[in-house]
Amino acid sequence: MARLTKREVDSLRPLPDRDVFAWDGEIRGFGIRVKPTGSKTYFVQYRNADGRTRRLVIGKHGILATDQARDLGRQKLAEVCKGDDPSAQRRAARASLTIADICDWYLKEGRAGRLLGRNRRPIKATTLDGDEGRINVHIKPLIGSRSIRGFILADVEKFQAEIAAGRSLARAKRRGRGGQTRGGPGVAGRAVSTLRGMLGHAKRHGLLEANPALGVRIVASKRNLRWLSRGELAVLGATMAAAERQGEHPTGLAAIRTLLLTGFRRLEVLGMHHSWIRDKENSICLPETKTGQQVRIVGQAAIDLLTQHPRREDSPFVFPADWGEGHFIGVVRVLDRVCARAGLAGITPHVLRHTFASMAAELGFSELTIAGLLGHASRGVTQRYIHLDRALILAANRVAAEIAQLVVPSTSAIQRNAAE
Repeated sequence: MARLTKREVDSLRPLPDRDVFAWDGEIRGFGIRVKPTGSKTYFVQYRNADGRTRRLVIGKHGILATDQARDLGRQKLAEVCKGDDPSAQRRAARASLTIADICDWYLKEGRAGRLLGRNRRPIKATTLDGDEGRINVHIKPLIGSRSIRGFILADVEKFQAEIAAGRSLARAKRRGRGGQTRGGPGVAGRAVSTLRGMLGHAKRHGLLEANPALGVRIVASKRNLRWLSRGELAVLGATMAAAERQGEHPTGLAAIRTLLLTGFRRLEVLGMHHSWIRDKENSICLPETKTGQQVRIVGQAAIDLLTQHPRREDSPFVFPADWGEGHFIGVVRVLDRVCARAGLAGITPHVLRHTFASMAAELGFSELTIAGLLGHASRGVTQRYIHLDRALILAANRVAAEIAQLVVPSTSAIQRNAAE
């Protein structure tokens, strides 16, 4: 056969019952295999010093160009001529890898932008921060020293059970986001999800033959059903007003009110820039969220709160830090102090988001409308364009006005009636 070219490789078609092989006519031992699934993989085949036939995978077609694969194949075959056995060396390297090695590789490659997430874009830094916390607190302390060879699905589920029982608590200190040390079903499920995803990346990049966490059953966690009733919102609003008069941090209080009026996630509020606010369109353009770039509709009461908040000219953030160039980060501490003073227990920024959704449901809005207000991932064409719906603006105005009436002292009756 002649020299393999991209055109010839692209023209190869799979067979349903067996692999298809094509060989390069220029480099003896270099070829490509087409599996019944259609996957095409370059490889070299040779005999080692003991006369045994070995086959070494070079890489997948599409990730490697044909000429690149040929150059790599030539290098490997040159090693064989020197007496080396690259296939055996690769197997030995894989066998010696530990879970901790895979963790370090994942974080290094992820930080360099060489790993793609579910949206086919480089994994976000915030996701890697959360994964690093779970790696340092749960994965490395419990199974980091384990060799990847012999690590099976049962080991993954045992690892999950240990975290659910809180056994990583005494063995590591929290470092970074995502490293809650108290354990429990929710923490265990997130740790196993991180492990499964990390091993999946390692398999795709040729470090592993198979992902031992594939098919694991994630333990069910108890859903947080906490939200603030109208009465609790009124108590919280009055308490915030009193606390503000007595010197509580005004940026923290404004951020709490914004969380309530928009239903945004904590970092979506704290990281908000003035330039993202489109007051005439009742929207905020978020360049990066949990589900990608979004234009999120917000009510007029929220727009008024954001545009009237004192602006620091040297910072792009709506809620800037007290010093430095970053955004405010103390909203949880302010919320804890206010709620303790108000006698409200179990209140987190996510509870404020849940409160917004509950108010929307109480006002009779549909699940699709509420999903659009919250910025949930799109599940169809209709939801993909829901931000263009005029009815969504009316819904955002109504929900924000109802909550603002209870928690924002400056909200007027005229503003509330306009939203209705």
